[in-house]
Amino acid sequence: MIIPGFLVALVTFPGVIVHESAHFLFCKLRGVAVFDVCFLRMGNPVGYVLHEKPNDFLSAFLISTGPFFINSLLCFIICFPVFLPMRVYGIEDPISYVLMWLGISIGMHAFPSSQDGNVLWEEARVAAKSGNVLAILSLPLVGIIHLANLGSFFWLDYLYGILIGCLLPEFLLKNAV
Repeated sequence: MIIPGFLVALVTFPGVIVHESAHFLFCKLRGVAVFDVCFLRMGNPVGYVLHEKPNDFLSAFLISTGPFFINSLLCFIICFPVFLPMRVYGIEDPISYVLMWLGISIGMHAFPSSQDGNVLWEEARVAAKSGNVLAILSLPLVGIIHLANLGSFFWLDYLYGILIGCLLPEFLLKNAV
């Protein structure tokens, strides 16, 4: 089933907001000036952070990939304490479902965008020429970013949210006991 991207963004809006907030956060942490920010809109793109060019590759890397780390972590942090009572004790209530939706929505928007991948590619190519190890390791990551974005057509982003929000807690639960 093909669902327009703006509808997916509307239903999973917390993930969009957290994704853009992660870009914004890493800009601020790395001292990169932000010119404009939109955390959510009904357009293409659904959110953005316009910032100056970072002075070093680490900053570019963190700004481009920050949403992956922040969204993944928040997905797990929100879903894990809800998943346990639901799975172990069968306690299900509306708040549990709202929190699972919130966590999975955030996890769905963890993948860096194709634009983030393009910026990372350009920055990594330049930094790799000077022997920057992180830049060299980042070059194949750009391909993974683009494949993940293509996979979103097949709901790979949703499956990732389920993986982090449900399957990881299930795995930890089974292996911790």
